[in-house]
Amino acid sequence: MKISRSIIAPLVLTILASALYRIMPNRPMGFAPQIAIALFSGAICMNNKKLAFAMPLISMFISDLFFEVLYINHLTDYQGFYSGQWLNYILIAGLAAFGFLIQTKKVVSIALAFLAGPTTYFILSNFSVWAFGGGWNRPKTFAGLMQCYVDGVPFYSNSLLATFIFGAVLFGAYSLFAKNNKVIA
Repeated sequence: MKISRSIIAPLVLTILASALYRIMPNRPMGFAPQIAIALFSGAICMNNKKLAFAMPLISMFISDLFFEVLYINHLTDYQGFYSGQWLNYILIAGLAAFGFLIQTKKVVSIALAFLAGPTTYFILSNFSVWAFGGGWNRPKTFAGLMQCYVDGVPFYSNSLLATFIFGAVLFGAYSLFAKNNKVIA
């Protein structure tokens, strides 16, 4: 797909809105738009891979910056920046590559990416939490790894739901915008 200049402002607003949504108090843990943004940006920015990887990373960085400011001022218990955070950035950026595989005119292709993105993130992020002693520091045994995955199930289910909801909004809005503005090549 070709990105026109007319879509830059909506993309910037998407990044800012998603960053602000991620820091909302009482948001269900794991229910955030960043995976959907990674898939979406990969799908629509195939000709500009830097932008595809940058969109979800900028969104995460802005929200982590807000989290850090809130944490420093004792307004939240969640740090924005912590050891191991770099892995989240790598995983989210990597999910943009899943977006490169999406055939945007096929709902099945989009739905499969909406399943594959959060599932891959869940498997890799929980493995890293277990391997590097994060979370509840489960024992370095197979049973400990499985318990770490069980610990992450609520995050995973919220992540799947969020990806389908935010992804449907992003792809749907883009489809309408593209038809009205002849963005698609």
